Amino acid sequence: MLILDWLLAPLQYSFMLRGLMAAVLAGILCAMVGTYVVLRGMAFFGDALAHTILPGVAAGYLLGGGAREPLFWWALGTSVAASLGIGAITRRGRIREDTAIGIVFAGMFALGIALISTVRSYAVDLSHFLFGNVLGVSWQSLGRMAIFGLGVLLVLGLFYKEFLVISFDPVLAQTLRLPVTALNNLMLILIAVTVAVAMQTVGVALMVAMLVTPAATASLLTRRLLSMMMLAAALAAISGIIGLYVSYYLGIASGAAIVLTATLFFLLAFLFAPRDGLLWKRPRA
Repeated sequence: MLILDWLLAPLQYSFMLRGLMAAVLAGILCAMVGTYVVLRGMAFFGDALAHTILPGVAAGYLLGGGAREPLFWWALGTSVAASLGIGAITRRGRIREDTAIGIVFAGMFALGIALISTVRSYAVDLSHFLFGNVLGVSWQSLGRMAIFGLGVLLVLGLFYKEFLVISFDPVLAQTLRLPVTALNNLMLILIAVTVAVAMQTVGVALMVAMLVTPAATASLLTRRLLSMMMLAAALAAISGIIGLYVSYYLGIASGAAIVLTATLFFLLAFLFAPRDGLLWKRPRA
């Protein structure tokens, strides 16, 4: 009974119920998209994209008179524009992708800081976008997360084979006459939408962790892409639930608790995963 009471006590608050649902939704979405981020070595891109939403959030805050609801749309538009801008610079110039990401990341982040610094109360009003505020998710925001999240997952399902080919063998994709450029742009847009949808859960500062850590953990435990996506989604959802309980009982930031839980799962897989685990290899050696 003590364990049951311990589990049910936080659920008497509506903000905890909304937070749990938001953490699970965001975790599943980040993990599914993050699988491709890990496979294609785009972790730096995900981190940069999370930070490029800052000028959009700041501009929306200033133009909207401090209202928080429109900020999602500003963040979404900024992240999509930044992702397509990085892709365009990489394709049409002699600039390498990591260089293009660094340029856009630094420029957009600096612009965001400049805009935020003009808001006198930004430390209170905008800090939850930097560090997350999953317990402050409203029912309206939760519904929006569900709609956009399901849309992203639907696109991933429809183009599963195409994304599989361009992720593992881009040369084969061109041989098969797949629209590689359009598919790459579509993937960039999906990552941008995911970042905008999940930013309130763990914040800009920790966004890359939810994109990368569950998928990296799953990659140590399975070799098949579909299994990796399902396992990463499960790990992310469990991390969200455990992290919120840890946050509730220990009084620490919810976003940090979620990311630390996901990191713990990765460390366990890194040490004990069959075939690839560090401690598994030593006895066999």
